[in-house]
Amino acid sequence: MPTILVVEDEPALQAAIGYNLRREGHRVLAAADGPTALALMAQGPDLVVLDLMLPGIDGFEVCRRIRQQSSVPIIILTARTDEVDRVVGLELGADDYVTKPFSMRELIARVKALLRRRELILAELQARSGADDQRLVAGDLEINLSRHTVTRAGVPISLTPREFDLLAFLVKNRGRVFSAERLLEEVWGYANPVDPRTVAVHIRSLREKLEDDPSRPVLIETVRGVGYRFAD
Repeated sequence: MPTILVVEDEPALQAAIGYNLRREGHRVLAAADGPTALALMAQGPDLVVLDLMLPGIDGFEVCRRIRQQSSVPIIILTARTDEVDRVVGLELGADDYVTKPFSMRELIARVKALLRRRELILAELQARSGADDQRLVAGDLEINLSRHTVTRAGVPISLTPREFDLLAFLVKNRGRVFSAERLLEEVWGYANPVDPRTVAVHIRSLREKLEDDPSRPVLIETVRGVGYRFAD
């Protein structure tokens, strides 16, 4: 039974989210503020649904602190008009966002997809345990799949879990072009992608961390009108 931490300060919405998640068979932990949410992380939730507008410690800081200690999937909740908040949330390490007002069906679908993806990743890591390190190498870029680390020219690069998954997928398929919708399917696990801007934010963040000149990327290329590829 997966455990979901719901961090939402609106009592009615928190109750509604919790009710629908329990109907799907999930165990639900609930918090109405940042300190309580961070304390509940000790119970090891499998996924976090996090509102950005919280009293005390806001959702941005909660997201940042969670990501410092855990790779747990994070879905942020944000107002429809606050595009900057969505981008900042993704840059801090959130895996996805849902804009208010939203349908419970959409939220449940996102939760299921991220949990399914997490299960696949954990199974893959278990299969590799005890085996030699598996690496992807592209020029001076090295991705250690077993250790979940990335270096360029020997210098460690800190990536969020989703950035790591996206980079590894592109490098494994270097030279091939993938649309944002296809990347959402392959990396996020969404059968019915909703907002491809999620991919654009992660691509931009990867370029800022990997490229010598992010404004003129040579590693992760944009194919206008089609999508993205890792240079062959």
